Amino acid sequence: MARLIYIINTSVDGYIEDATGAIDWASPDEVHKVITDLLRPIKTYLYGRRVYETMAAYWDSPVIETYPPEHRDFARVWQNAEKIVFSRTVSRPTARKTRVEREFDPKAVQELKRGSPHDVAIAGAELAGVALRADLLDECHLFMHPVIVGGGKALLRTDSRRKLELLEARRLNNGVTHLHYRIKSSEAL
Repeated sequence: MARLIYIINTSVDGYIEDATGAIDWASPDEVHKVITDLLRPIKTYLYGRRVYETMAAYWDSPVIETYPPEHRDFARVWQNAEKIVFSRTVSRPTARKTRVEREFDPKAVQELKRGSPHDVAIAGAELAGVALRADLLDECHLFMHPVIVGGGKALLRTDSRRKLELLEARRLNNGVTHLHYRIKSSEAL
C-alpha cells in the first residue's frame, strides 16, 4: 500500500508561514533539490485550495525553460504528477493533470493509497491535519529552517495527538535540518 507523505518547510517554532503569510525566511537552495528528489517518485499530490493556487501559478508555466535549473527540474516533476484539489470554491482546475473534489473523503483517500503503486503527497497544514485526524498520514518530512518567525500558520492544524518515530535526521549545508518521521496510528498512543 502507498504511503501518504507530508513534505513541508517549517520554522524552528513550528510555522510554515509567518503572520503576514510570507515564506521568504525559508532557504530554498539545497532544500529545493532535496524536496524535488523526494517528490520525483510520487505520482499524485493532494492539495487544499490555497496551496494548489500558489503552486499552479508558478509551476504550471509553459515557459519553464526560462526558470533557474533547479526550478525547471521541480516544475517538470510537478507538471507530470496527478493533482487532486479539495475545495468547495474552485470550479475547475487551472493546471494540467488536475481534478477537483468538493470534499476530503477519508475512504476515497484510503482507496487511493491502497490502489496506487506510488506514494502520495499531501500539502497544506489544514488538509494534512484532516488526514492525520483520519489516521491516513503515514510519514512527514520536515525541513526545519534556522529561524524563529514568532507566529503565523502552524505546521499542522489538528487537534489530534500522535507519536512519531524518527527515521532520519540530517543537517543540510545551509543549516536546515531535514527530519523524516513515521507517524504512528492513533491506536499506538
